[in-house]
Amino acid sequence: MSNQINVLFVCLGNICRSPMAEAVFAETVKQKQLSDHFGKIDSAGTAGYHVGSSPDKRSAATCRKHGVPINSEARKVNKGDFAQFDYILCMDESNLEDLQHAAPNGSKAVLKLFGEFDPKGERIIQDPYYGGSEGFEHNFKQVVRASEGFLKSLKLI
Repeated sequence: MSNQINVLFVCLGNICRSPMAEAVFAETVKQKQLSDHFGKIDSAGTAGYHVGSSPDKRSAATCRKHGVPINSEARKVNKGDFAQFDYILCMDESNLEDLQHAAPNGSKAVLKLFGEFDPKGERIIQDPYYGGSEGFEHNFKQVVRASEGFLKSLKLI
């Protein structure tokens, strides 16, 4: 299907929030039988601190606790992402600003905060890295809501 939608989720280091968002969104798409509408669903970071690393253990444990498979490898956003992805969804304003400055002329990607799709209005998905497991649980609930909200904005549910 040539009109499949490609979605990239972005946070700072690509080990906590964005791999969780990628996993939850991919699982939501699968559960709602919408896989035909999507091509690549991926995640990346604006910084290269953790390139090649697996998701944070707490992020992975939270996903597994809720029955969501998570299997990604941290990478940094690159120029090609702006051409490959239709939507680049950021976890916070800092990530969004960094990508707005990095976007090459003629970029087809729509850059937005993923939290803009949260029906509860929580626009920022806070970095849980320096906190306890409750931050990861909170993020999980946010990305579940935002995943459904994003699918509704695309008029797929």
